[in-house]
Amino acid sequence: MRHLIAFLIKFVMIAAVLLIVLTWIFDVSFVDTLLISLALSAVAYMMGDLLIFLNAGKPSDQTTRNSIATFSDFLLAFLVIWFVGQLLTGDMAQMVAPALISSLVIAAGEWFFHLYMDQKVMPEYNEYKSAK
Repeated sequence: MRHLIAFLIKFVMIAAVLLIVLTWIFDVSFVDTLLISLALSAVAYMMGDLLIFLNAGKPSDQTTRNSIATFSDFLLAFLVIWFVGQLLTGDMAQMVAPALISSLVIAAGEWFFHLYMDQKVMPEYNEYKSAK
């Protein structure tokens, strides 16, 4: 259940960013934006959050793991948005700017999402102890 809630939070975060950047600013259709959001959320959660974030360093070194995972999420978001966006819209060159802008904003959100993952979804991984 914790993973489902985390995935939904990630999807809402990504969908909100992409709706603002892709749909409102760059006129990508609403349906295409939701498809890109779903694809990116699924790939990023599995690769960025469950694979890279957990294995990028020592469990106790959250800052290093977070930095590596956030940079990886930036690259992954850029590539997925650009690739899936050009598949859906048919315009490769014009998807570069929206993908770059979206990826930067998503990466900023990912930093905080990784903190949430560390504390609420997988606290046993690094023996997280909350301050009381």
